[in-house]
Amino acid sequence: MALSKIWAAFIIIAVTVASVKFFFVRGEKHIFTSMVIGKNGDSLKVKDASIAETDPVIIKALDTMSRIKVNNLVYKKSGDQIIAVKPQTVNGIIETCKDAVNISIGLIGIMTLFMGLMSVAEKAGGVRLLSKIIGPFFSKLFPGVPKNHPAHGHMMMNFSANLLGLDNAATPFGIKAMESLQELNPEKEKASDAQIMFLCLHASGLTLIPISIIALRAGAGAKSATDIFIPCMIATFSATVAAMLIVSFRQRIKLFQPVIIAWIAGLSALIAGFVWYLTSLNKSDLEFFSGAFGNGLLIFIILAIIVGAVYKKIDIFSSFIDGAKGGFEIAVRIIPYLVGMLVAISMLRTSGTFDYIIDGIKNLVASSGMDTRFVNGLPTALVKPFSGSAARGMMVDSMNAYGADSFAGRLSCILQGSSDTTFYVIAVYFGAVGVKNTRYSIGSMLLADLVGIITSIVLCYLFFGGAG
Repeated sequence: MALSKIWAAFIIIAVTVASVKFFFVRGEKHIFTSMVIGKNGDSLKVKDASIAETDPVIIKALDTMSRIKVNNLVYKKSGDQIIAVKPQTVNGIIETCKDAVNISIGLIGIMTLFMGLMSVAEKAGGVRLLSKIIGPFFSKLFPGVPKNHPAHGHMMMNFSANLLGLDNAATPFGIKAMESLQELNPEKEKASDAQIMFLCLHASGLTLIPISIIALRAGAGAKSATDIFIPCMIATFSATVAAMLIVSFRQRIKLFQPVIIAWIAGLSALIAGFVWYLTSLNKSDLEFFSGAFGNGLLIFIILAIIVGAVYKKIDIFSSFIDGAKGGFEIAVRIIPYLVGMLVAISMLRTSGTFDYIIDGIKNLVASSGMDTRFVNGLPTALVKPFSGSAARGMMVDSMNAYGADSFAGRLSCILQGSSDTTFYVIAVYFGAVGVKNTRYSIGSMLLADLVGIITSIVLCYLFFGGAG
């Protein structure tokens, strides 16, 4: 099984790299401690040396500053000695286990609310109505799902929440969609074609307004925090189209059908018109519109569900409680999957494997004579499939290191907005329904991620090629 092999490979590679560093790299005797009990923010002493043994450039800088960062090491004076410490930027195994449980606990309330509302919507006929509307398109894209099946409505609600950046609602809607698709799945531990198509489209992360990225750019001092809006939109749309093409090819789905072409063209025109309107707004108006429209629409959906339930004369609160119970169960059920995946990713990061990969890419690009500016933004792309929060940290670090309006700073923002967190999505969604054999879903998601990365780099050169 692909997920099992990847998980084992992560751990084996991480331990191998850490062992090599422990025995052969000076100042890495702390590596196993960092991997097990280290915490984000810890500073581990790597080496100390006399002033005479230290690079004069560092000594000169420390005459005016209390500390200086060079090649991921922070140097500071202590009497007549220069001490080098290495800040830890990710939690070790023990803290990561706690993080995984905290994530699941944080989902309990959200899952309970929206799973309860989904139960009310189903009994009131709202999901069935939505399934009828989207049915002609989804019946072609998901041929294994019967016409007007509730899964169509669940998937549509997930995609809509994602598009509007409503992450809190997108996850419960998505898990409900996976449960609906699991009911149709004849092999419960093996991902069905429909589940793979849905999850790959979801993981491509199509989002209309990257408001969190815009806010972070503003905080980093960008002259125009919204200038990455159009590149982000194009990059994430490209990743979504790539995901659909990749999975359709594997499942032999014919995309050149009048219904599919009409729906994609219509959605593309609608998104283009929406983007055109949003680009006419200034920064403050865009931020206000994003919050008011997205959250206002969510409130309207909740109101529509309740009004529809009142009209249908169903027992609203009892229906809500019946569905809400499932939210708690799902949040608890995904804990083992999250712990396993996040621990393996933590080991990869604390072992320094990512650092070696990034340095290798830099050296390869430099030796080829290509423009190397894009390499400084790549850490965000490389970490994104594994951890959304880590990728966000990489993005902020790139803006702090090179400037919010630098080429690397802008590229890291576009990369952050180009896709979702692949391995987190795999762990949560497949874990929620007990699927163990993910088939070709991981490869398809990563290939779509690669399309998003390449598109982001090309767009950054087109829009901001003159930036430093």
